[in-house]
Amino acid sequence: MTDAVMDPKDYDAVLLASFGGPEGQDDVIPFLRNVTAGRGIPDERLEEVATHYRANGGISPINEQNRALKAALEQELAARSLELPVYWGNRNWAPYFNDTVADLHRDGHERVLVLTTSAYSCYSSDRQYREDMAGGILANELQGRIELDKIRQYFNHPGFIEPFAEGLREGLRSLREELDVAGATGQIRILFATHSIPTSDAAAAGPRDLAEQLRAEAGAEPGEANGADVYSAQHLDAAAEVLKLVPEAEGLSWDLVYQSRSGAPHIPWLEPDINDAMEQLVEEYDVAGFVVVPLGFVSDHMEVLWDLDTEAKETAERLGVGFRRTPTPGTHPQFVSGLVDMIEERLGRREGRAAVGRFDAWYDTAPADDSVKLNRDGERRPTVGAADADVVNELTAEREPGQV
Repeated sequence: MTDAVMDPKDYDAVLLASFGGPEGQDDVIPFLRNVTAGRGIPDERLEEVATHYRANGGISPINEQNRALKAALEQELAARSLELPVYWGNRNWAPYFNDTVADLHRDGHERVLVLTTSAYSCYSSDRQYREDMAGGILANELQGRIELDKIRQYFNHPGFIEPFAEGLREGLRSLREELDVAGATGQIRILFATHSIPTSDAAAAGPRDLAEQLRAEAGAEPGEANGADVYSAQHLDAAAEVLKLVPEAEGLSWDLVYQSRSGAPHIPWLEPDINDAMEQLVEEYDVAGFVVVPLGFVSDHMEVLWDLDTEAKETAERLGVGFRRTPTPGTHPQFVSGLVDMIEERLGRREGRAAVGRFDAWYDTAPADDSVKLNRDGERRPTVGAADADVVNELTAEREPGQV
């Protein structure tokens, strides 16, 4: 992968960027309309997904988790004598990203480092945030008056990996104890779970040179995902690094599985689904229980609570096997410390770029063609942080101020 590292800057604020979620029953359908904007999905279909939120009082835990992460970041920054205020903005619910950008400018900030709650590389977890950043600049007509730079994807940062290893150690200990008490025989399988994405998005993810290298190694045709896409490869590598830190897992079989599929059924998404995988594994092997590691997620938001703690757990119960779901990093001290380490990298206060596994530390400045998804007019949306841009790429110059 081409090393695309931005020069250090004297940043004057940090913006924590996330997905957002409803905070009451009346918010659920408006929130889902935001998530699916432009797709023409009627409210009755949205109500099918709304049941996940309604079962939790109409509240997604993601907002409270982001408040906690924001507070933890502020505490760690202060402990290192870094006078950087932390703002927070969401893609789909208040506080909205564009409003937060306006607040940053109003408060006099000009160089802002954006930290996202997504660790891996694909359209929705990387490029779409860079589109959000360009949109925030354009919507507030702040071209040339504020810089938004995005922190690197951190799937292979030790601060992200180590909390999962700690959780896996405890999950294995707990499940083994339960199975021993029950006198159960059979093997424990480890399932590393992440959000599924369309295979077309997977095929487009990552730098083209790396994507084609992975496909060639797997014997795939150019442009095919075929299990050799950058998104899946990052997860497989992260899983391997977690296992290196857990000697208690030695000799156990493990799999990468996917969850939270949505959209039209005729569009292929990455597989296997976690529930399908559990059923097949129990049928083919002598499985006594599963330890599920939510490797694709930063916090215990709704897709973790519903798809894993509800649906996957119910599948295990129906199959008559044990089940443990390990924690996400959340506000784990090592995770928070790792995030601030990466902030210090970008400030020029830390030598080196920490990373473990097969891949180098990910890029700061994205390849211009990374994870491209065209809008309804067949155009690319403007981004920041691409290899062909300093603040907003050339597409921005073709639009009037305020137009996204």
